[in-house]
Amino acid sequence: MAKSRQSVELLGDTVEYDVQRSREASKPRIDVDIHGVKVVLPESDETLPSELLKQNAVWVIEKKREYDEYREQIPDREFVAGETFPYLGEPFEVVVEKRSSSAVIESEFRLAKHHVDQTSIQRALETLYRREARDYFEDRAEHFADKMDVEYEQIEVRNQRTKWGSCSTTGTLGLNWRLMMAPPDVVDYIVIHELAHLREQNHTDDFWALVAEYDPEYKSHSEWLAENSTRLIFTDQDL
Repeated sequence: MAKSRQSVELLGDTVEYDVQRSREASKPRIDVDIHGVKVVLPESDETLPSELLKQNAVWVIEKKREYDEYREQIPDREFVAGETFPYLGEPFEVVVEKRSSSAVIESEFRLAKHHVDQTSIQRALETLYRREARDYFEDRAEHFADKMDVEYEQIEVRNQRTKWGSCSTTGTLGLNWRLMMAPPDVVDYIVIHELAHLREQNHTDDFWALVAEYDPEYKSHSEWLAENSTRLIFTDQDL
């Protein structure tokens, strides 16, 4: 798949875009996301990318502005000692010190110096988040599974970029470790949501009634995730 970078005037704005030729594309399309604007064309298609963009100028500009605003909300954090990262909705400071293993203590991420020296603050911090996530998710899942009278098989701490949770037909709960940056009630909402799938596979009225029974504020918690997802971005690789 070949790419080329170009620009075009749309509604008074200069918009940069990539052009990509793809064997898999069946027809021309425009993709707009956090990374920018891209025109995807079938290999033999003769469509002019600039004309396609002009024909869809209003939609392209609207979507691009949405993602530009989203990008501006992304926290400007660095992986250095003294920086803060959210932990269950609260800011915790990164501390590097001589200790046998990293731990979360008194509003601080206490990172083991030997681990940081062998890898990096970023890797050591992510490892700590993941370890804490497993314990926390298991505790909350056990708590709500008992109340909801459901049984799950296991919990997998996952690394999805855009998905917060999942529930397989075999009873495996997949939960995104980045949820550890969200407030506790938001984490509970995702846990309840996935456990509810053990009773109701689809998002039926009965499903949402079950979720509401154990999280009456689930709509506001869902809205928090939609509106504050940038707070849960760990690195540029999450985009």
